[in-house]
Amino acid sequence: MSRGKPIIGIAGGIGSGKSFVAQLFGELGCLVISSDDQVREAYRDSTVVATLRQWWGDEVLTPVGEVNKRVIAAKVFGQPVERERLEKLLHPMVNRARERLMEAAATDPKVPAYVWDTPLLFETGLNAKCDTVVFVDAPQALRLARVTASRGWDAGELARRENSQMPLDTKRKLSQYVVENTADADAVRGQVRAVLSRILERSVGKA
Repeated sequence: MSRGKPIIGIAGGIGSGKSFVAQLFGELGCLVISSDDQVREAYRDSTVVATLRQWWGDEVLTPVGEVNKRVIAAKVFGQPVERERLEKLLHPMVNRARERLMEAAATDPKVPAYVWDTPLLFETGLNAKCDTVVFVDAPQALRLARVTASRGWDAGELARRENSQMPLDTKRKLSQYVVENTADADAVRGQVRAVLSRILERSVGKA
């Protein structure tokens, strides 16, 4: 619990639709905090831009001077030392931004819970700070179709990316709830509503 409200972490495979499920929690009044949004904000910080340029040169910037996230991703993927260095730069900023958002909503009775939409929830250890974790599940074929359409990945690229993360079956076992995210949005919405209801019922005794 944080400020009397439960923290709900969202986990799942690449292309499972974690952000969509987080959005559905948001429709029910939850404060959704996206780590991707916070990272984008951090990349606009002049100190961060200068540091990245010092590390890796002008190639990390686009022609208009913004951080080229694709280049950054290529620099750190499969490079633990470089990834750790980047995380030490960005994560404190992201954590502070998350805390500010939660603090701002602490006294809002219309916000029943905080939802952390963090792609690498388990890998970063943030799951330990959550009261509960919701695993978003989707068939591999559907996940592949989604990332092919949105990112241009093939099956090999999806497998390569997922092999660098915690196994999905482990994430699922460590999660308290599972939401099946298929093509039926209304069905997913119903699952989210039911899960949130159970989470809030359990949090009453902990408050």
